[in-house]
Amino acid sequence: MTSTKETNFDAIVIGAGFSGMYMLYRLREAGLSTRVYEAADGVGGTWYWNRYPGARCDSESIYYNYTFSEELYREWTWSSRYPEQPEILKYLNFVADKFELRPDIQFKTRVNAAQYDEDNKIWQITLSDGSTVTAKYFITGVGCLSASNLPKFNGLENFKGEHYHTGHWPHTKVDFTGKTVGIIGTGSSGVQAIPAIAKEAAHLTVFQRTPQYSAPARNHPYDPEYIRQAKENFQEIKRQMRESTGGAPGDIPTKSALEVTPEERLEKYEEAWRVGGQGIFTSYYDITVNEEANKTASEFIRSKIRDIVKKPDVAEKLMPTYFYGTKRPIIDTDYYETYNRDNVSLVDVKKNPIVEITEKGLRTTEGEFEVDVLVFATGFDGMTGPLLKMDIRGKDGISLKEKWNGGENTRTYLGVANAGFPNFFMITGPESPSVLSNMPVSIEQHVEWISDCIEYMCENNLETIEANVEAEEAWSKHCGEVADATLFSKADSWYTGANIPGKTRRFLIYLGGVGAYRQKCAEIAANGYEGFHFEKAPAPAQR
Repeated sequence: MTSTKETNFDAIVIGAGFSGMYMLYRLREAGLSTRVYEAADGVGGTWYWNRYPGARCDSESIYYNYTFSEELYREWTWSSRYPEQPEILKYLNFVADKFELRPDIQFKTRVNAAQYDEDNKIWQITLSDGSTVTAKYFITGVGCLSASNLPKFNGLENFKGEHYHTGHWPHTKVDFTGKTVGIIGTGSSGVQAIPAIAKEAAHLTVFQRTPQYSAPARNHPYDPEYIRQAKENFQEIKRQMRESTGGAPGDIPTKSALEVTPEERLEKYEEAWRVGGQGIFTSYYDITVNEEANKTASEFIRSKIRDIVKKPDVAEKLMPTYFYGTKRPIIDTDYYETYNRDNVSLVDVKKNPIVEITEKGLRTTEGEFEVDVLVFATGFDGMTGPLLKMDIRGKDGISLKEKWNGGENTRTYLGVANAGFPNFFMITGPESPSVLSNMPVSIEQHVEWISDCIEYMCENNLETIEANVEAEEAWSKHCGEVADATLFSKADSWYTGANIPGKTRRFLIYLGGVGAYRQKCAEIAANGYEGFHFEKAPAPAQR
């Protein structure tokens, strides 16, 4: 590791997940002194923390990796279609070793605050140990889902058993054998964890607020020939990923769900269900924009729940009513089947709210449930949460939290920059494609755009870059208009912050597609970074 005595860098990056590691690699290759600060004691980001039973990726593994290095792509081989957390973490450690990234990462260190020094044109960054470092460029790679959400349950401090959050899981195995377990939450992490825990626990009680649409993953080991072909076709796969809507190759649907016969539509949905993955979500172009089209997909999945879950009253509790796909589209392994087990029960906490956590378990309005272990699968304060956890202050000492009014008036330029915050870049920030895309693709695009921008500044003797207020307002308005033309903004989800009490409801993801967004960012750069303004560095003193 580089000596921690250094206190001044060209660039400081927060986070050593997919974003921070690639940002470090690019800046270091460009010759900039760079330090990454990471709260964990290892690389991996979200895949370091999320170690709960059943945790796995919901993007296909041959697309869920870096594509900046063909050599790296050829050297690594995934075992299955949807890899589990340990394999993804192993991959990220492999990358860190291959490119010798660890010497420039300081682990077990949080960034508590960052203040822009207008006089000296640098960022002053306060670390968790109380020390301060400075950098010309300040870059966040904290991800959209790193601020875990644990609702304020009354009495949690009184619980005598074990309790865990899926976003901060122990590094040693949690043994549920012979124990009664309660799990709160049925979002993506809950849907993955519930079947795995049910196989071990004496009894599992699921406390569900909102039922979810989920499709089977149909995970399977990869055939070696399939992997060989993927590696041979690396360049074409990379091109398709970068030009696609969601960051993965695939035909863009051209038909409406309403222009085909009910028989043809059912056949297409059945085939997508049989193959597994996100096929239903991408079956027709109007699933997420037309209510009637959406109803066809929603009712298909509800019919599958009725078929799979043997107890009609339980099946009824599991029926979602929101527009399919407007919350995170989930894929699973035996999720609905798990409710047929004798050792699994389901409690609807929308009808019977949780009143308090007790010494022996939890109490709802219908009574007390005694458990040995409580699991909180309550998700994250998404999109803005990880950024607003830090005290980031730009010009005139104005904080990001103040500028965004706690999230009520969040606005960015391209999801990468903010007016009033010079030389501050966000990787996959609010109002970029981020979580509604294959994340490594969007991460690479942002990292490359940011590093190209910094190199442009170095070559042209430019000291600062800052988004224009007008460009920021226009981009934010455009993002909102695109979202409002879809069904996404009509659902209460973590996309909109509806899972956080008191958080203003905003849809902060750009829905124009990965390819279109990449093209827009490239055009802005080609036009001399249109929508930004620069300050030139002072000329060297004459001797």
